[in-house]
Formats: sequence, structure tokens, C-alpha cells
Amino acid sequence: MKLPNIILASASPRRRELLIQAGFSFTVIPSQIEEVITETVPENIVKQLSFQKAEDIAKRQSTPSLVIGSDTIVSRNETVMGKPADENDAVRMLKSLQGQTHQVYTGVTLYESPSHAYTFVECTDVTLYPMSEEEIYAYIATKEPFDKAGAYGIQGRFAIYIKKINGDYNNVVGLPIARLYQEIKQFCI
Repeated sequence: MKLPNIILASASPRRRELLIQAGFSFTVIPSQIEEVITETVPENIVKQLSFQKAEDIAKRQSTPSLVIGSDTIVSRNETVMGKPADENDAVRMLKSLQGQTHQVYTGVTLYESPSHAYTFVECTDVTLYPMSEEEIYAYIATKEPFDKAGAYGIQGRFAIYIKKINGDYNNVVGLPIARLYQEIKQFCI
């Protein structure tokens, strides 16, 4: 399949790595829009944010491109967790997630034009082992939690606290790459 010119509307190094790993050729142009959230349901929040990012970049292109916008959040008991604002926020998030099962939602928008755009959501259940307060603070000291939804990265040092996942591992990293490829095949027909 011949893919169109692809632009990733995200500065996430993890999304970039997953696209490279999958063999995609693309350009990175991170969206700088101020995110506006009017939704309250996790699935709808990531749809809304991924669409905003993709649309922002697509509207600035002079040549036809397929823009990929994406957003990931963590949710437990309807409490949505984005990236922690500071150390206290990271502690709060990790304390609420440890020993529990939560959901990771990633919204992905494929956008070529206002009349040709599609958004999908992938959800993965993640169960964590219990963590002591000492373990939480030691993990936060690595600085790893601060650019990640839910204050953790499954692909980093936090892997030792992952008891099990039900769903797409790469979705938890930040981009459900296999589903993205399948959706692009359909989108580009």
C-alpha cells in the first residue's frame, strides 16, 4: 500500500518511536493549540483532543497530507488523569492507581480534510501491583512520570509494577500502532 505524506501532530517521543518501528515515513509537526475539553467521558475526551491536534496541523498544510493526531489519558473510576502537574500530583495519581486496575484510552484522528477525517479510540485495562510510599517516591525521583498520562510509563522503570494488561500494550505506550495501520489502510482506500 502506498501511503500519502504523513504528519504526526505530536511531540511524543514514544509515538515517534512506534511509527519508526512500524516502518512509517513521516514528518513531525507538533500541534501547539490550547486544548479545549468540553467532554467528560474518557473516550470522548481523547477523541476530542486528538481531533483538535490533527485539524490544527492539517489546516496549516499547503500540500495534501494525512495528519495523525493522538491523545492518551488514564482513567480510574471515572477519574481522568493526564500528565501530572507536579510531584504532588504524580504522588496522588500513583497512590490511586497502585494495586488497582485502570483504563488507558488513546484517541487517534486521521485527518486529510474537513470532509475526510476519522477518529477512533483504543482502550486497554492495566492492573498494577501494590506500591509502597517509598517505591512511589523512588519512581518519582527518576523524573520519568512527568510527561506521561497517569504519571507512569509502562515501557520504562515502571514496568516492574505492571501486574497485567488486557489489550494493546502499545496503546499504553501512547499509540495503538497495529490498529492505526489497519485504520490507515481503510482510510486511504
